[in-house]
Parts: sequence; structure tokens; C-alpha cells
Amino acid sequence: MAAASPAPTPQQARGVHLRGLLSRAAHAYYVLDAPELDDAVYDQLYRELLDLEAADPSLVTPDSPTQRVGGTPAEGFTSVEHRIGLLSLDNAFSLEDLEAWYGRLLKVLDRQGDPGAPLPALEMVGELKIDGNALALSYENGLLVRAATRGDGQGGEEITANVRTIASVPLRLQLAHPPAWVEVRGEALIPDATFAAINQERLAKGEAPFANPRNACAGTLRQLDPRVVAARRLDFFAYTLHLPDDWQPKGPVGSGDPADPGRPQNQWQALQWLQAAGFRVNPNAERLADLAAVEAFFRRWDSARKALAYATDGVVVKLNDLRLQDSAGFTQKAPRWAIALKYAAEEAPSKLLRLSCQVGRTGVVTPVAEFEPVPLAGTSVSRATLHNADRLDELDLCAGDTIVVRKAGEIIPEVVRVLPELRPPGAQRLELPSHCPECGSELVREQGEAATRCVNSSCPAILRGALRHWVSKGALDVDGLGSKLIEQLVDRGLVGSIADLYGLDAALLASLERLGQKSADNLVAALADSKAKPWHRQLYGLGIHHVGEVNAKALAKGFPSAAELAAAALEAPEQITILFGIGGEIAQSLAQWFATGANQQLLRQLQQRGLALAAGPQEREADRQGQSSHLAGSTFVLTGTLPTLSRSAAQALIEAAGGKVSGSVSKKTSYLVAGEEAGSKLAKAGALGVAVLDEAGLLALLQAGPGASPLGPPPGT
Repeated sequence: MAAASPAPTPQQARGVHLRGLLSRAAHAYYVLDAPELDDAVYDQLYRELLDLEAADPSLVTPDSPTQRVGGTPAEGFTSVEHRIGLLSLDNAFSLEDLEAWYGRLLKVLDRQGDPGAPLPALEMVGELKIDGNALALSYENGLLVRAATRGDGQGGEEITANVRTIASVPLRLQLAHPPAWVEVRGEALIPDATFAAINQERLAKGEAPFANPRNACAGTLRQLDPRVVAARRLDFFAYTLHLPDDWQPKGPVGSGDPADPGRPQNQWQALQWLQAAGFRVNPNAERLADLAAVEAFFRRWDSARKALAYATDGVVVKLNDLRLQDSAGFTQKAPRWAIALKYAAEEAPSKLLRLSCQVGRTGVVTPVAEFEPVPLAGTSVSRATLHNADRLDELDLCAGDTIVVRKAGEIIPEVVRVLPELRPPGAQRLELPSHCPECGSELVREQGEAATRCVNSSCPAILRGALRHWVSKGALDVDGLGSKLIEQLVDRGLVGSIADLYGLDAALLASLERLGQKSADNLVAALADSKAKPWHRQLYGLGIHHVGEVNAKALAKGFPSAAELAAAALEAPEQITILFGIGGEIAQSLAQWFATGANQQLLRQLQQRGLALAAGPQEREADRQGQSSHLAGSTFVLTGTLPTLSRSAAQALIEAAGGKVSGSVSKKTSYLVAGEEAGSKLAKAGALGVAVLDEAGLLALLQAGPGASPLGPPPGT
């Protein structure tokens, strides 16, 4: 007689309980959009599980919520064979193509009907064609064991560590008695809002933006560091299910076991099975009774898809009955029982009219293609940013070229490519000008930088940009001073610097176009009120290169006046880098700015106009109180490159919450914050059992307190 299994320890039992609670909460949040736990409760439970597993690593299981993010970067991806191939779908580009496909399907199923009679009806399922990347997920006994890209359909790249970070992919199937194996197919995607944020970050770093969400998703899935994938928060929709031929569910009614979903007999039931197993299924799928219903579904989503939060480029039509699918079979490359009906491409050719340039507040010169207007995604488009000289060279753009334009993510116009075969004979190659189009000063491009700049601080374009930045929400937040009014003030010579704004009077303003007396009075009052804005917002408003809102707060906290910051920047820059870990780039930018005579004069003028350029008593008191906040006593170490925060910004946030940042990992380290290309510190933290956070985990911890988790439900649920 076999010996009875030992009873679980209290820690093991608690671990099982916590994993179940947290997994159900994550499924409710990410898949069902119906949160069950408050953020603080989730974070507290997550932290408890993390502590349990840290104390006893044997408690860690592959499906634990703590295993979604983490692990060391991979050295590369290995090729794997798919258990079941991922065939492509044939495409239809019109309703006529759809009807031809339907006729072929009826013929192969021997259901053609009588000549002249209406076509026999076959029930279909219509699904949106998500513009993402196909994945093959393999589960064994309910656990995710492998995830792979489509590849050539027979085999792809194994990217399991990356896919485990996708919160809508279950690590364990929510079934009481899962099959020995399950193969799931679906689409990984990046929502439009996330795509826009990723591209903004890349542009800020001088990197080329992704062309569209699908390219961004593909690039993300092939990242060697899973933490980078986790930070980009991909989503996943499941749409195809493969089960063992002899599988039948256990747990029938009356057995005392939970009832698993039955074996699907059609595609609609397969989608329901996937939902029951814990997958996110696109909610816009429909059962369609006949070909007319398919055509109506296609027409309806042609316009409705533009309101979705993710990109789609068509609909997929599948024969519903699985037995009929088997009867229809496959061609050499695609199933006969399904087709992708695609919408007209959101690309259009146009003739280039001219290349113009925009000069930003930091002097960066951005080339802009101006072309004959074309309709794209419901709007007329006639301009597209080309980003920098490198992109201009890459396109090999010439005067009079025919270009192909599209809306990236159906939002941002961009030039995709040039059609050289339509180029006029003898066309001149286009390049950035050598001198600023606004002031005529010679343009400069520093070695290693993508940007080309005007360095004349008196340039009208730089002045307009500086004024817009000074009055923006994150800086002095002056209501009523918009771009049109700023242009008038600069063009008429009424304002030559930021300080001149505070010399404007209501009578003068009221004489300007589109500005009445009441608006002028309100603007003068708003300017007066802005003088009392905190020192860190004034510092940010100065527009110093590399000094964003977060860095400005950190610098203002360490140097509570412009005079103290200038002294450190010019005489002891190591005080800045040591205190904040900001590094040489920002310290050098500060030194250059404060050493410029025009900037020194600007500071004097602002002080003469009544701006203190220093922290007030309340700000200083708030800084003192910040030292006793919830992270007091916690020690952090930073390593690698974080997705959005510089090390200085991360350190400033930690210190503002009462934490301490150290340069080396030890037993006394509370958390290691690891970014891309983390080195030996990450390995040492693992050996010492130090908790490792990515950027998202750090931000959650800062916001919600010590119980926060890297993948807890975001704020606001």
C-alpha cells in the first residue's frame, strides 16, 4: 500500500491559496475587465507571496503570478517545430472575391444547389482580423510550457519567457481537469495608445519610430530581455483551439467535480472553451447565418473598427461546423474553410510638393514633407514629419517624387516609401538646409546625435517654442496664452524673452487680434499668479536640454534656488551626479546653460519681474517631510537602462518617498531595480535573494507602498 502524501506545511498551503487568489484577480482584471480586488489588497497579497517564495524557493511554481516578470535576458532564440502547423489564410479584397471563395467552398462540400437558385446557407463565424503577430501556445497538463512565433508555419522561434509577461495569457488553464496537451493559436498586439507612447519614447531617445503597431509588437516579442516586453504591456486574443482527438471533459454533473467545458463541435464553441479556460477572446466575433450576414458584418466593421483601441485590417470568416471544416480540408498553404477579407489599405500615393522644416524650442530642425492632399483613415492629409536627416537619407527623397503615405496606427501621417520608377528625369535629391529657415544661422549636428539644431538663442522659432513651453501645463501653466497669441507677440516684436511676458499690460494685449479686454485682464492676472508656482516648475519651464519634469523636481529638491544650482553646475558638477546619479550628460547640459550669458541675463530679468527662482518655505518643509515617508529604511540599487526613467529620475522618486539608493548590492539591499542590459548586480541580487523590480514594479511600489507588485492591477480600477 502506497504511503500517504505528507500534509502540506502552513507555508505551502498559504502559497497555494495566494496563487489562486492572485491568478483569479489578474484574470478578472486583464481578461474579463471586471476587477475583483482593490489595488492595495492585490499588492499586499502579492507581496506576501513574494516574501513566502523568497524565504523558501521550493514554493515557487511555474504558474505563480510572481513568475510573469523577471529572469535574465536571453542570448538568443531557438527554433522549434510546431506540434500543429500555423497555416496562413487566403485573402479576399472585395465582396466579389468573398463570393468566389464561398462558391469554391460549396463545391468542395458538394452543396452547390440547383442552377439559378439562391446559394445554400452555411453558418459562419466572423472575427476581426487583428493587426498583430500570431503566436502558438503549448500547454501540458494545464501549464504553459512553450510559446513560439509563427515562423514559416511549420516552425518558429521559442519566446516563452517573453509571452509569460503578457497578462492576458494564462500561465495555467482554468480547468479542473485539463487535457494532457492543448495547442492555442492567437494574436499578440499592442494597443494604439501604447504604440503612440512607445514611439514618443523612441523619438525622445533619437531612435527611429516603429512604422505601425504590428511592427512594434514583432520587435517587442523578439526582445532578449523579458522585462522590456513586460514594460510594453502587450495584449493577446485567442482564436483557435487544438485538442487531443480522444479528449473528453471530466467532472460531469453529479460527480462532485467542477464541470469543465465540453468538447467543441464548432468554432463558436471553441471560442467559448477558450474563454472558460482563461483566455481573452475578442468580444466582437459573431455567428453569421449565411453569406449575406457575412457581407453585412464586413461592411459594418469597415467604419466601426476605427473606434477600437487596436489596429485591424479586415475580418476573418470561418466555417462554423468543425466536421465540415475537416471535410473541406486544406490547400498546400491555407485552409479551404476560412478566408481573410481585407479592407482597402490605408495607404495612398501622392506627389511631393516641397520639403519644409520646423524649428522646435530646443532648436531641433525637423524636415516635413508637404504633398498633394490624400484621404486617409477618414481625414485629408497633406503633411508628414520625416523626423531627422537620417530618415531623409533613408527615403532617398527627390524633388517631385511620388511617395506612398499612410497613417501609422491610423493616427500619425507618415511617408512609407518613395516610388523611384515615377521620379521625374534629373530630379534633385533633397537634403536638410545648411542654415536655419527662421533666422539664417548655420545649423549644427553634433557627432553621435540624430538631431540637427539651430544654436542661435535669438531665433524667433526657438523663442516661440520657449514661450509655449514656459506657459505649458507642466511648467508655469498660464491659461489663455496659446500658440496664436504667442506668434503675434513674437512677430510684432512685443516679446523678446520669457521675462518680457511679465511686462505686458492689459491695454496692449486688448489691442491684439482676437483678444478682448476681459481676456486681456484674465491673462495679466494669470501671468501674475504664475510667479508663485513652485521652483521645480520654473526650472522645468526654462527648457534646459535633458531636464524634464521628473529631473527638475529632483534638482529643485537638492538645489533649492537657481543660484545654488548654477554654482553646482559651474563649479562642482559632481555634487549633481553624486546626489542624483544624473550622469555627465545632464550635468554638462546644466553647465552649458548656466554659462551662457543670455541665460544669465534671463534669470536676472525674471527675478526683476518678481519670480523668486527658488523654493519657498512650504516647498522646503514638504521636502523635509518627504524624508519620513513609506519607503524610509528601504535601500535600492539601480542597474541597467529603464524603459522611460533615467537613473536620476528613478533615484529622485525613491528618495522623495524616503528610500535610499546605493551603488552596490548587499544583504542589506531591499530591492534591485533592473532595466535593459542589467549586469552582474542582477546575478548577485539573485544569489542573495534580493527582490528584483522592473520599472513598472518600482512605480507601483512608489505609489501604493511596500506591498505593491510589478504586475498588480494598475491604479484606477
